[in-house]
Amino acid sequence: MAKKRVLILKTGTTYADIRSRFGDFEDWFIRGLSPELDPEVLDLPHGDTPGNPADWDGIVVTGSPAMVSDRETWSEEAAGWLVRAVKAGIPVLGVCYGHQLLAHALGGAVGYHPEGRETGTKVVELFAEAERDVLFSALPRHFKAQLTHKQSVLSLPPGAVCLGRSDFEPHQAFRVGDCAWGVQFHPEFSAAIMRAYLEVQMPELVREGLDPEALLTDVSPAPEASSLLQRFSELVLERQA
Repeated sequence: MAKKRVLILKTGTTYADIRSRFGDFEDWFIRGLSPELDPEVLDLPHGDTPGNPADWDGIVVTGSPAMVSDRETWSEEAAGWLVRAVKAGIPVLGVCYGHQLLAHALGGAVGYHPEGRETGTKVVELFAEAERDVLFSALPRHFKAQLTHKQSVLSLPPGAVCLGRSDFEPHQAFRVGDCAWGVQFHPEFSAAIMRAYLEVQMPELVREGLDPEALLTDVSPAPEASSLLQRFSELVLERQA
């Protein structure tokens, strides 16, 4: 039997030093997804096009150094494509940039967080709605997650259900309909990758008045957050069984 096809929409690439040590965004997602799935990577900024959403059994949208509010042509085209995917009922998981792009596509507002950057290992708090969510119900009410972002979902799309928050970010996770999710945190990040990001960001963090040494000290594994990729895999496999 052919494996179920998952599309990884790559929306950018990581820092060169991090890429040389850990691989790029798509590698981290592939490691976290079930080996029972057949992943295919399309690089949107480099001109790849995803075709018909119905060609895929699941869709993952990666993070990016780009900004959704810049509304680059490839990004806006991807936003329109995601609307079609959601309407078609294809399971979608947007992460960081993907979370913001999904919200923008469906009528939410995205822009720079008024208090600046959120980065490091933080605690996500789930709302009661998450207890009834097929993707989040198995997670504890509070769990650690890796984060690094300057832009945020400032307002959710109409009809979206907010599933979680952090002290800094009111929209850490949301769902639209019954099979499309956005998460601001990074389930694909390991603690080592999070540390590598903080090391690269260190000069900027100092200029922004943050304490990079304290942030590095606070980095720890986030297995509950990472488990979302396996749970999303299971959802794709169960829906298409």
